[in-house]
Amino acid sequence: MDGGFPGLGTVINVVAVLVGATLGMLAGHRLSVKVRAVVTDCLGLVTLLIAILSALEVTSPALETAVGSGFPILVVLGSLLIGGIIGALLRIEERLEALAGQVQQLAQRWGGQTGSGQEARERFIEGWLTASLLFCIGPLTVLGSLSDGLGAGIDELALKSALDFFAAIAFASTFGIGVLFSAVSVGLVQGGLTLVGVTLGEVASESHIAALTAVGGLLLVGIALRLLHIRAIPVGDLLPALAVAPVLVSLVAAVR
Repeated sequence: MDGGFPGLGTVINVVAVLVGATLGMLAGHRLSVKVRAVVTDCLGLVTLLIAILSALEVTSPALETAVGSGFPILVVLGSLLIGGIIGALLRIEERLEALAGQVQQLAQRWGGQTGSGQEARERFIEGWLTASLLFCIGPLTVLGSLSDGLGAGIDELALKSALDFFAAIAFASTFGIGVLFSAVSVGLVQGGLTLVGVTLGEVASESHIAALTAVGGLLLVGIALRLLHIRAIPVGDLLPALAVAPVLVSLVAAVR
């Protein structure tokens, strides 16, 4: 599919999330607590599957060629450690939750939240953070947005939009209006990556994308563990690892 203009893929993706989340909110009020719990478990398992497929990019031949045999895992580990320390020092998770809490107060005026007080706040934060991270982390987000900006078409983002549409329905049926606001996150992240593609051209090699995708896969594992109520990993604090991964690949490749 040819992009009519740079950013068209992101516009389609944002609309897909908005429509899917709206449908999910309408359906969610009709679902029992038990059904919502089952839906959340299903989302956790599917997210885990996507995470595993993404994390397997650590075996990418391009990445191994760039950094050397045996180093891809060390690059991923280093990215998570450095990124996690940076994120913890900057208190990214805490700041994201605070921001979500402020937005939730505005969302209450829309009448889209069920419950009240702390329960509604936690539900909104969980929905917004979980959906935003899931929709914004992954190979389709990076490759699709860069391809859109480079004028190479919006095939990846068209596929991602379809997947996000159904995921937004499922998430919103459980978490409510917080998922609707994840469309803003999608617009900002993918719009920024598309702008990078427009202004800088071929900015990332296949090895950089592979490292970023592998790290993103492990972040998705963290999201899956949260959805399955196994462990509340502060995925927000690990977000800087996505920026660290390509840098480490370049550094290791330069010193070889």
